[in-house]
Amino acid sequence: METPRPRLTLAERLYLPQVIGGIAVTTRHFARNLALHTLHLFGLAKDRAAAVTTQYPEERKTYTEGYRGAHRLTLKPDGSVRCTACFLCATACPAKCINIEAGEHPDPNVEKYPVRYEIDTLQCIYCGMCVEACPCDAIRMDTFVHPRLWGYQREDFIEPKAVLMERSRILQTRGRDALMEDMQRAYERGEDRGPALGGRLTPS
Repeated sequence: METPRPRLTLAERLYLPQVIGGIAVTTRHFARNLALHTLHLFGLAKDRAAAVTTQYPEERKTYTEGYRGAHRLTLKPDGSVRCTACFLCATACPAKCINIEAGEHPDPNVEKYPVRYEIDTLQCIYCGMCVEACPCDAIRMDTFVHPRLWGYQREDFIEPKAVLMERSRILQTRGRDALMEDMQRAYERGEDRGPALGGRLTPS
């Protein structure tokens, strides 16, 4: 069954009402925030909040519990990686950004483990499908940090297994905020351009 297309008026076909409406909304917000910030400087209208810009990295917002941040590989009690190299995360990944090389585990009771586990953060869309697909809870996105923003070559944005495991160690020993603090410190000092360079998450 065909649905008849609605007929647009001349004004709607010109898009002028929509353009003017958008400019009016932007102008209204600009004028309101400018007036409120000016009043705040003189100690007036303190009960009315104005829009503010977070001055990152000096300031940062607290992410909610459901935030999907940078990945980490969880660890066993002995400190080894929990991943069994089953490739389910790489198979489920719609962006095909996870690369795994499996190897025979030295422990005869364990079939295999990831000799190489890499995530290309330039390809990753942070959908969380890898976390959902993992049958042994080996990969999580509960680090509450965003991906790195600086680098000079593509390899700088590839996170190897050492970095993914180090995030779990830092969470266990120093807590959630330590990951963001280390990232900001490295950014401010111009150190550790990317995780692929030496596999270090914290500056030396």
